[in-house]
Parts: sequence; structure tokens; C-alpha cells
Amino acid sequence: MKQRNTLLIVILALGVFGIITTEIGVVGVLPQITEKFGVTASQSGLLVSAFALVVALSGPFLTLLASGINRKRILLLSVLVFAISNLVYMMTASYNVMLLFRILPAFFHPVFFSVALVTAAKLVPPEKSGQAVTKVFAGIMVGFAFGVPLTSYLAEQLSLEAAFLFGALVNGAAFMGILFWLPSMPVKERMSYGKQLGILRKPGLWLNIAAVMCLFAAMFSVYSYFAEYLGQVTRMTGSLISAMLMVFGVVMIMGNFLFGVLLQKNVKKTVLLFPLLYAVIYLMNYWLGSYLVPMIGMIVLWGIVHSGGLIISQTWLMEESGEAPEFGNSLFVSFSNLGITIGSAAGGWFISRLGVHQLIWSGVLFAGLAFVLILIKMSAFRTQADSIEHQAATE
Repeated sequence: MKQRNTLLIVILALGVFGIITTEIGVVGVLPQITEKFGVTASQSGLLVSAFALVVALSGPFLTLLASGINRKRILLLSVLVFAISNLVYMMTASYNVMLLFRILPAFFHPVFFSVALVTAAKLVPPEKSGQAVTKVFAGIMVGFAFGVPLTSYLAEQLSLEAAFLFGALVNGAAFMGILFWLPSMPVKERMSYGKQLGILRKPGLWLNIAAVMCLFAAMFSVYSYFAEYLGQVTRMTGSLISAMLMVFGVVMIMGNFLFGVLLQKNVKKTVLLFPLLYAVIYLMNYWLGSYLVPMIGMIVLWGIVHSGGLIISQTWLMEESGEAPEFGNSLFVSFSNLGITIGSAAGGWFISRLGVHQLIWSGVLFAGLAFVLILIKMSAFRTQADSIEHQAATE
């Protein structure tokens, strides 16, 4: 049984890998898409932004609607839609058709993540649920490390069609794994919509959501312009930047498990110190950005810390939404995507107004805001808990 559950967690991670490769892999092939469909760069960029916007806006609502459906069916349908979408990208000659099939799977993205994380946690004893979630999150890291670069490589060396075929095969493999190995998982006790939505009345949840948005804004306000920073400030060549992207993704896998262990030991301390650690990494990138060899070392540290933001943010948000885990995870997916959108826009503003080297300060700013929000949440609710305990003791 233990080996079977381990295999199922790997299959869920494979599904996450396929979805991330489909979502982010397009970034590496936008020039080929622009050329193939004869569209402008801004039109091809819409394939990325439209996907993220749909995820951010639809996630919680669709997760609520799917809350009574068999978990296996939800997972199967989600990866099937992603597999079919990749096949459509491969075969279509119409930009509008491709845009439609970017929007369609985006509706299933948050639902798959929400259900997959909860499913992984249920496959193991409660004390090991955090480790199971960390392993599923590893699919994201592997997607960044290998899925995105491989998609770009296939498009460059073979064809755009070969790149999309790769995405279809990965999602197809996840579909077959879920179909044959995951048991049927009907919802035995369906939680009412009202009870799930009830968590939105918790002030602490909104503080956690705001902190998660700031953490993702801190991470992606700089990472979104990774190539520009290394090219203009560190003066790396294009081939070296590609290698650094691969290195960044590989060490993210290590960092994911490192921060998973730290969270198991002490959630609050890890969450509180994380934005400070990220700010230190950014400041070191600022001071060492002009030096090639030190910057290569910093990229390794940056990738390790960057990966922690995903598992730490999810854990922090679930601290206030554990009674409705799938809806809570959908909030994480939606608001983290909103944080990415805000961070990318802020990073672009810093570059246009202050220059690429000053981009780092946008990340420091958002990391500082996240730290303040986390500190406020911990202080306010600790005081509230102390007050309740004191009142109970005096009665």
C-alpha cells in the first residue's frame, strides 16, 4: 500500500509537471508562435497573460462547483483537456483557435492543483501530509528546470509542433497513470458552498492572502526579467543565460524539499523569516550583479530560496483555510497568480523608470511588505489568543 501511494504521488507530480510545462513553456516559444501565425509580439504575449488572468479570476468559483464531483474524474478531465490543448496547438494554423485553447485549460488549472494537493495529503498519514504536498510541488520545480527549457529546445532544434507534442505526451502519461492507478474517490461528505465560503469571513485569512500576493510579487517582479538582468547588468551571453535558467530550475528542486523540511520543524518561524531571507538574496544580487563568477553563485542561492516561496505560501494560506482545503488551495492558486501579475507589472515599471539594475528594489519592496503583513498577523492573533486565555482563566 505504501509503495502504491508513493507511485500515486509521483503520478500527481507528473500531472503538475505537464500542466506547468503547458502554462509556462509557451514563454520560451513565443518568437516561433509570432512567426508561425503572423501576429505581433503583443498578440503572442496574450497567450501567456490570458491564461494567468483566467486562472486568477475563475479558480475559487470553479473549485466550489467541482467540490461534489469524484476526485478521480476531476483529475482525469483536467489533464485530458491539457493534453488535447497541446495537440490543438500542434495542428492548428489559426491564432484565434490557439488562443481559445489557451483559455480553456486555464479554467482547469486551479481545479487540478487544488484537488491534487488535497489528494496527495489524503494518501498518507496526517503527520506526513506536508511531505506529500512537497513532493507534488516538486512537479512545478521540475517543470521550471526541464519542461520549459526542453520545450524551447525542441522548438528551436526540431519544430514548434514537436514542442507541443512533448506537452501532449506528458499530460497523456499523467492521464493514463491516474486512470489505471488512482482509485475512485467519490466525495462522501460534501461540504456546503456556504461552509466553504464561510472561511472568507475570517480576517486572518485575508491577511494571509495579502502576504501570499506580496511574496509572489516579490518573487516574480525580478524573476520575470531574469534574462534582461543577467544580460544587461551581468553581461552574460545568451547561451550562458539559458544555462543559468536551467541551473536555477534544477536547484529549485533541492530548495523545495529543503523548505518542506523547515516547515515540518517550525511553520511560523520559517514563514516569518522567509521574506527577510529573500530580501537579503536580492540585495546580494544588487551588489554582485556586475560580477560574473559571484553572480553565478548567487543564482544557485537565488533558485534555492525562490522555490521555497511556493510551498511556504501554500502552507501559510492553508493555516487559515484548513477546514475547506480544496477551496483554500484554489484561493492560493488564484491570488498567487494575481501576485505574479502585480509583481511583473511593478518590475516593468522599475525597469522603464529607473533602469534594469534598480529592478532589484521592486523585489525588496514586496518582500518587506510580506514580512510586515506576516508579522501583523502573528502579533494580532497571538494577542487575541492570549486575551481569550486570560479571560477564561479569570472566569
